Amino acid sequence: MHQKTLLFLFIFSLISITVVAQIVKPPKGRIAIVADGNSPDPDDLGGTAISIALLRSAGLEDRLVHYSHSCDLVRDDRISEKAEKERHHLMQVACDMTARRWGGFEQLKFYDALWQKEETINDLAWAINASTADDPLWIIEAGEPDIIGMALKITPTEKHQFVKVVTHHPANDNAGDYYTWQQILDFGIEEVRIPDQNIKLKVDIEQWDWAKKHEDPRIRLIWTIGNIAEIDNIVNFQKGKWDCSDAGMILYWITGANVNDGLKQGDIEDVKNMLLKYINKNPEIKRRK
Repeated sequence: MHQKTLLFLFIFSLISITVVAQIVKPPKGRIAIVADGNSPDPDDLGGTAISIALLRSAGLEDRLVHYSHSCDLVRDDRISEKAEKERHHLMQVACDMTARRWGGFEQLKFYDALWQKEETINDLAWAINASTADDPLWIIEAGEPDIIGMALKITPTEKHQFVKVVTHHPANDNAGDYYTWQQILDFGIEEVRIPDQNIKLKVDIEQWDWAKKHEDPRIRLIWTIGNIAEIDNIVNFQKGKWDCSDAGMILYWITGANVNDGLKQGDIEDVKNMLLKYINKNPEIKRRK
């Protein structure tokens, strides 16, 4: 082989190794996720499963110090009481089952923000209280801002400078029943706003066929959880779509956030590559019957 060709291949391999190594480069600090999923839009099912799987795939599961779901504290008239109750259970399954199958989250309790409201607020407040300049808290706003506001209200003002709230859509910011987005900002937290993640992470369901047909049950599990949103009969805007848009904020944080130039608008290939890289390195041990 020609020397120039060999040199090119060598340099290319070095560049490829560097790029791969830089995929996971989170900022310092811990992460908390506050999702809804009990509201009419069921996208948090897929978002939750992917968020948990991404953190595990990146080896950052120990940095997740709070996860709560069903943070829509006042039921919307578009969803019945029966369907609302169903959503709570589905979100809990999405949390608990994904965490159990992917592993690494044994230290974490997944809270139902409405049904365990006081515990949820106290748990998030504990995470805020532990924050410092060297160990800030990044709160992922994957739902209404009320729980975040309630936790900030009972924590010392001097801690709020070490809290960063990541948001990608005003639909969450402006949906609070108790707090406006401006009131959240008035606590003195840092707003971290990234582009709308629906653009590249709410896609035609066929783009997830790779997961539906994958041989590893952990991959098929997250596909199944996300697919529930598509077959849901409460709203029509998820029909034909597989949506994990809120997980885009997790992808952004994993890849650097606003400190290390994180991936501001990740796509399905970014999610797929990170998950499959982990799966390939950590095959599931098949148990004997």
